Amino acid sequence: MADAKPVIVGVDDADDQDVLVRYAAHQAVMRGVPLHIAHAIALPGPFGWEKEDEAGQGSLVQRGAAVVDRFEAVARSAFPDVTVAGELPFGDPASTLVARSAEASLLVLGHRGRGGFPRLALGSVSLQVATHSRCPVLVTRPGSGAELPRKRIIVGADLVHHTPEALEFAFAEADRRAAHLHIVHTLHRPALLPGPGSVTSAQRDVHETEESARGLVEERIAELRGRHPQVPVELDIEWARPATRLAELSEEADLLVVGSRGRTGLRRLLLGSVSSEVLHTARCPVAVVPTAAD
Repeated sequence: MADAKPVIVGVDDADDQDVLVRYAAHQAVMRGVPLHIAHAIALPGPFGWEKEDEAGQGSLVQRGAAVVDRFEAVARSAFPDVTVAGELPFGDPASTLVARSAEASLLVLGHRGRGGFPRLALGSVSLQVATHSRCPVLVTRPGSGAELPRKRIIVGADLVHHTPEALEFAFAEADRRAAHLHIVHTLHRPALLPGPGSVTSAQRDVHETEESARGLVEERIAELRGRHPQVPVELDIEWARPATRLAELSEEADLLVVGSRGRTGLRRLLLGSVSSEVLHTARCPVAVVPTAAD
């Protein structure tokens, strides 16, 4: 376990982070890995600390250490067997977490933050980390019911840019949580409606498109079904806008899983449009899984 990649949770100095820390500790316990609690200490200027600022630096370090110590106690109280360590990286929160992501199995963030992880709109720290992280990023939401399991995980399947990493993560997560896995692939409706007399033909085309998509998804998850035979799987092919439908389904889910790559082809510059939108609109925690192409 000492050599296992840890789950890293980013915390700030607010008093409302206990649920986030317990959630991250549970993730570490389920994976059998340590939990690291990270609190970033921002540098005061472009050149870092001057010699005369050493007292101020020491004060910030002491304050950060107190924050980490408090949350270590929260994690151990909830899960006495979890191995917990603290981290006090210097730098802006997003950059320090992205740098640590190469050595982590999972990053866990709150939907918003303050202090060490600033309380800004999602487009700041969480979105930056989800875009550039080398490991999966799990973003929780206030009041999302993260501690009230529904035993249901949703994953978006993308046949345009096949992202096996998201499906692999979703199967593994459903397995360790003993949860039902709901795989959703959405199709875009034609821009033009069929004219008079062509309804039957249009219905046939719709059915054929649905069956073709279903066959492709089944083909791509066959190996994963074999590796996780105990995971109940539901596959839906739906005519809907992807982000909207996934957000709707998240109302009754423990976790929504999406791949980080979108349809723009701008690798590691922009988060996929669906992933970015559901981070804002989902009603449950969202896991953004980087693809090999990233």
